[in-house]
Amino acid sequence: MARVVWHVPVTVTGRTTALRLFRLRDGRRCAVGFSSAAALTALLGPDQAAAELGEPALRALAAPLGIDALVLDPRLVAPPVRGTGSPAPTAVLQTR
Repeated sequence: MARVVWHVPVTVTGRTTALRLFRLRDGRRCAVGFSSAAALTALLGPDQAAAELGEPALRALAAPLGIDALVLDPRLVAPPVRGTGSPAPTAVLQTR
């Protein structure tokens, strides 16, 4: 059986690497994974750092933070653009 690896966005500060978390449309925090490095780059850009993790490892990192929602290959969903003078809307992720 082949080992499934997710490409997971992380934040790197000095020698510390931390899991990057997102929010679902309902406001709950979630961890995300991408089926390929190309999919991660297409959504988050070429400068986004990533780690390769299996699902059990990603769940183990997210669980102590109270996060049980994992999203594979999310799409960016943004609210409609408002007129000038309004604060910029917050982007959220939507599952397929």
